[in-house]
Amino acid sequence: MSRTKSSQLFYRYYEEWIELYKVNAIRSVTLDKYYMSLKWIIKLAPELKLSDLNRRSYQKLINDYALEHEKQTTKDFHHQVKSAIMDAVDEGLIKQNPTRKIIIKGKKPRNKKPKFLNQYELQQLIRQLDLGTELNWDWYILLVAKTGLRFAEALAITPNDFDFSKQLLNVDKTWNYRSTIGNFQPTKNFSSIRKIQLDWQIAMQFSQMIKGLPKDKPIFIKQRVFNSTINNRLTVLCKRAEVPVITVHGLRHTHASILLFAGVSIASVAKRLGHSNMTTTQDTYLHIIQELETQDSEKIMRQMAQLM
Repeated sequence: MSRTKSSQLFYRYYEEWIELYKVNAIRSVTLDKYYMSLKWIIKLAPELKLSDLNRRSYQKLINDYALEHEKQTTKDFHHQVKSAIMDAVDEGLIKQNPTRKIIIKGKKPRNKKPKFLNQYELQQLIRQLDLGTELNWDWYILLVAKTGLRFAEALAITPNDFDFSKQLLNVDKTWNYRSTIGNFQPTKNFSSIRKIQLDWQIAMQFSQMIKGLPKDKPIFIKQRVFNSTINNRLTVLCKRAEVPVITVHGLRHTHASILLFAGVSIASVAKRLGHSNMTTTQDTYLHIIQELETQDSEKIMRQMAQLM
């Protein structure tokens, strides 16, 4: 083992590890999360050396991080840092795996906003939209509600992405809204590249709205966009409609939940949302699936009872 390397400060090793294995290998959004973890290591354990990393010192780092973060956020931090530590173990810089049997703690979760609206509530929200002759954030909200697009996917939509003859919307990129200049980026994963069927009404509406717009430019982007801008507009609309206040991501959940309650298969919903596998869909909408299974059990019993 290199005495010099093993006595290196851990945050220095982690920084070098990010630059070696993550830069230009993952999306910039994900890379930012690794660098945020680095900042927390510098803040919480600036003097921690690789040679001093053991189960006790690592548990202390996790506990200190958990004092200011919820359990899920702490778990994400742990997974990112653990990846680098396991490489250090493989390199022989750390004798034993210090992340083994680590206990994940965290602050009590805040009262979260409702994740989705039911069909009636969504209809009430849509009635509040200001759908004029020019594209605005209300048109964006309508498109997300009817397609289940992710926030950055919807921002990246261009006129070229619409196939009105087949009523399809092509999703193959996202918009890097976190950058000051903004630019196209790859989708979250390969499964996110998909074609979404549009209902005739929204297809007809957007065929008129995008006439004359540059074919390869985002239809909603006029200047730098912030997540809060659209969520604030959505908050105003929800209050006017007298429905629970949700976020743009909540519109995506709303879209999926309405489809599931309508009897659309989990496989079809997963494909429409761009999930990498059905397990993600099942985990996200477990409460809805369980409710539907209860309804199915009642239907099965009624059907069986009629056989006598």
